[in-house]
Amino acid sequence: MIKFCSLFSGSSGNSMFIGTDNTRLLVDVGLSAKKIIEALRSIGEKPDELSAILVSHEHSDHIRGAGIFSRKFNIPIYANTGTWGAMEREVGPVAVQNKLFFETGTGFEIGNIYIKPFMIPHDAEEPVGFNFFIGNKKVTTATDIGHINNELLANFEMSDLILLESNHDIEMLKVGPYPWNLKRRILSDRGHLSNEMAGKVAAYLAEKGTRNIFLGHLSKENNFPELAYQTVYNAMCERNIAIGADVWVDVALRDRASRVIEI
Repeated sequence: MIKFCSLFSGSSGNSMFIGTDNTRLLVDVGLSAKKIIEALRSIGEKPDELSAILVSHEHSDHIRGAGIFSRKFNIPIYANTGTWGAMEREVGPVAVQNKLFFETGTGFEIGNIYIKPFMIPHDAEEPVGFNFFIGNKKVTTATDIGHINNELLANFEMSDLILLESNHDIEMLKVGPYPWNLKRRILSDRGHLSNEMAGKVAAYLAEKGTRNIFLGHLSKENNFPELAYQTVYNAMCERNIAIGADVWVDVALRDRASRVIEI
């Protein structure tokens, strides 16, 4: 059995839990260690029983508490060479035995979870998403995606569960308070995925057999949960896909743990 929970998801901080009976992982620690500890305990998990932390990229909303968490609980941090180089000063000193590397595109194992990191288009040094394989099940985490291409879709396909970015509504972003250079960054091919594109991808994946979809990394200023959900709902309806019957869709919460999924 796989247990998955988005502990926090949004532009202000991100962290996800994925575990089995004997292996427990955090994907990103983008908030304070205190908040992550509280979120873990709220879903019945103990922070000192974690096997590892995986880091997708070096932006602060993904690494803010990683160093402190590693030092407090003696937990290894896995990241690729580019990400380690970009985040090392930010996370602070990490014990030599807890500073571990993976190669983007090459699978590796932690306990009984096989992990494949794949490249994503984002304005970071070497950003990745993750596929997790446990038995015949596949879970995918994919946020901070500037655009969708065939290679990404190939990594997403056949996922039993995916947390997919649905960052912004394009019109809200255009008329919102952000300066133009930040708007341009978000809308670029190395920025963030819009609700509209998330809807198209989610519908495509549902047709391919994915049955659990979380919409994540919503912008506080340029989106809101009901709009993200409705946009994806509309995309599903256009393809005659019934949410609740053919696929389950929910929005990962910004400020607390979302629904726990066991598959």
